[in-house]
Amino acid sequence: MFRMKKKSRHRRKTHTKQFHTIKNARPDLGQPPGTPVYVGEEQQIPSRLTLISYTKDSCDFREIPVENISLLDERDKIHWLNIDGLSDVELLQRVAEHFGIHQLTLEDIMNTEQRPKVEVYDDYIFVAMKMIQFSDSGALDFEQVSFILKDNFVITFQEKVGDVFNPVRERIKTGYGRVRRGNEDYLFYGLLDVMVDYYFYVLEKIGDSIEELEGRAATETNQNFILEIQDLKKDILLVRKSVWPVREIMNVLIRDESPILDRSIAPYLRDLYDHTVQVMDTVETYRDMVSSVMEVNLSILSNKTNEVMKLLTIISTIFIPLTFIVGVYGMNFTYMPELSWRYGYAVVWAIMIAIVVGMVIYFKRKKWL
Repeated sequence: MFRMKKKSRHRRKTHTKQFHTIKNARPDLGQPPGTPVYVGEEQQIPSRLTLISYTKDSCDFREIPVENISLLDERDKIHWLNIDGLSDVELLQRVAEHFGIHQLTLEDIMNTEQRPKVEVYDDYIFVAMKMIQFSDSGALDFEQVSFILKDNFVITFQEKVGDVFNPVRERIKTGYGRVRRGNEDYLFYGLLDVMVDYYFYVLEKIGDSIEELEGRAATETNQNFILEIQDLKKDILLVRKSVWPVREIMNVLIRDESPILDRSIAPYLRDLYDHTVQVMDTVETYRDMVSSVMEVNLSILSNKTNEVMKLLTIISTIFIPLTFIVGVYGMNFTYMPELSWRYGYAVVWAIMIAIVVGMVIYFKRKKWL
């Protein structure tokens, strides 16, 4: 009874320690709703504001200080304001105040663990999605990107420098495509489209990894191979978690009747919705394929184990009668007539050899060997 109490006390201490760890890891816990608190990886980079302003005939790329935000009211241009770095609460608060962004939206922007979502307000649309890239080490990197769509403005908030939007920047710079001829909602669509297109690139690389694992599944039986499968399965689950809500986001944008989104953009959003469905189908297929690879590898490992056990069982079975004979004649009784026979030793060996040969022939006929 004393040991059980002691164990229970230890368990309570462990839970308390875990609780304090979680509490320290989430600075937003216990804060009033709408409190802008950065939740994410510790960042050392300063926030940077990059502005792209363009019309049908011209475009301008420049980096601006936060003090110049109040000057960004040119109605004859489309503006794309990109903010890298979310740890500067004061800067983001000033941006939110200037553009009339609700405090609850700002809270979602700074919470990088936010589930992908869409919210439609009277004067802007907010979308949060996960941007998936490959890091320098080849691992998947998940970063939250938040979008604000307003009149003449698209504002993007990123955790760090580096994104997948360079194709859109090049189209704006060169005037290729419709982006320079479209409104801010077409720019908004173009950014979402690039993110979804990059999902296909990520899934293509994951598919190559699955094919490589399938080729090794029949020969690899070590622990490292199982860990590789587990890591890949974890990546697929993270991709699924990031992509699954995107379909809901597109569905809301298609059905929304807000004047911020022109109805001419609806066919593009429907096409983007189809792409997200295709991405989800691919993710589900890959998840099943990874599970199949693991099952095949475990089956092969189990069959090899069974083969070894069968061989050991056959060897043990052969030695059972031999052990019995040796055990009988190893007893120290005084009156054992066979011990005094002149050819007793040779006869015992002949009997044991005959038993071994007979059992091997029997096992081969049964195809056990």
